[in-house]
Amino acid sequence: MDDILIFSDEINIHRLRTKRVLERLRENDLYLKPEKCEFEVVKTLFLGMVITPGHISMDETKLAGIKDWEAPKTIKGVRSFLGFANFYRKFIGKYAELARPLHELTKKNVKFEWTKTRDIAFNVLKAKFLQRPILQMPDDEKPFIIEADALKWATGAVLKQQGSDGELHPCGYISHAFTATERNYEIYDRELLAITNALKAWEHYLLGGAHPVTVLSDHKNLTYFRTAQKLNRRQARLSLYLTQFDLRLVHVPGTKMVQSDALSRRLDLVDEEENDNEDIVMLPDKLFVNVVDTELKTILEKALPSDEFLQMTIESLLEKGTPPIKSSLQDWRTEGNLLFYKDRIYVPNDPMLRRLITRTIHEALPHGHPGQWNTIDQVQRDYWWPGMTKFIKSFVDGCAACQQMQVNTHPTRTPIQPIGGHKDALPFQIISMDLITDLPSIAECDSILVVVDHAATKGVIFIP
Repeated sequence: MDDILIFSDEINIHRLRTKRVLERLRENDLYLKPEKCEFEVVKTLFLGMVITPGHISMDETKLAGIKDWEAPKTIKGVRSFLGFANFYRKFIGKYAELARPLHELTKKNVKFEWTKTRDIAFNVLKAKFLQRPILQMPDDEKPFIIEADALKWATGAVLKQQGSDGELHPCGYISHAFTATERNYEIYDRELLAITNALKAWEHYLLGGAHPVTVLSDHKNLTYFRTAQKLNRRQARLSLYLTQFDLRLVHVPGTKMVQSDALSRRLDLVDEEENDNEDIVMLPDKLFVNVVDTELKTILEKALPSDEFLQMTIESLLEKGTPPIKSSLQDWRTEGNLLFYKDRIYVPNDPMLRRLITRTIHEALPHGHPGQWNTIDQVQRDYWWPGMTKFIKSFVDGCAACQQMQVNTHPTRTPIQPIGGHKDALPFQIISMDLITDLPSIAECDSILVVVDHAATKGVIFIP
């Protein structure tokens, strides 16, 4: 008998469970070797993993020879290394992308050739294992955070939770190499595939959890699904699958951010009526967490107190309390020092501030100076002020970069004017000449001299 693991939080319960297991083994005439048994330990080796309180790590004995592992010289050697690497792949982020050059070498009818790219992939994987990464044991009572990303050849994701030190620690990594079909997906489909792959891999932790699941992703690529679309069958299946989770999607730009709390806690994407998956908003706006840069938030808070419209609205909210249904104030709320209209931040009447917000979004990558309506749509997702459509149109019309890159479909041409002749000129008394060159050589001639009677007859003579 091998690989029996008994675990408990309290010593008395642990001893009771151990006694029951031993009794069950004796009843069935099953025997254990004492030298292979460990009792009441806080660190043990189980199925190739070292388990300690709250953490999982790789077996040091298996890592002992990884430093001196030489580059494979045969396909069998590549398979041997990949067999070891695949066993511990959940410790390595973006494993499928890193190992892709080596996996390609094991395909049928591929000639063994140890290229520089494969040597780099081999050494990078060795370095990853030598870092001896440690995974935190998942805790169902704590919120889960998923970081998902779609690369060129694969998707990758990491499951994280906050540790006792207050920092986020990885609980596991997954990666999925794209099939030939998946490599042809649009970028928004690949980003969505990265998220659904992560949810499927860890759904035993995430379904029915005590907290919403936060997904950190480049949701700028997911904006396609924020508008009504006719979903294909694959997208419709994913849409139905996503409804099982309590999700919130967050885009992290890499700077300090302040998250607004305008997020609905459930995803509701399925229409009870038959609609052939047409005009479906797969990822509605309420699913996305709005983010405001800390510096911009500070500027907004400083500009708000002097705004007359803000003061009038806040006074109405304070006087009337919670706005009743159909009230003119039902779309307004305050949060901290900010005012929100329909879950969008109100921008005070400061032309420079409104211009700053518009320019930040209009010039931000990956959008790259979109047109008027695209810019309006992007600004309106997070901000609102009266007359913003007219303001943004005027801004885009005056954008120097947009004007330089704009293609003029109706260029202004100088009208052609006839060249006047001389009143008393005789034929071919006044002429003009020009050369037509770089022509195919015929009879050792590759150019034409054009002689035009400029003043009288307008006659033309072509001389090879």
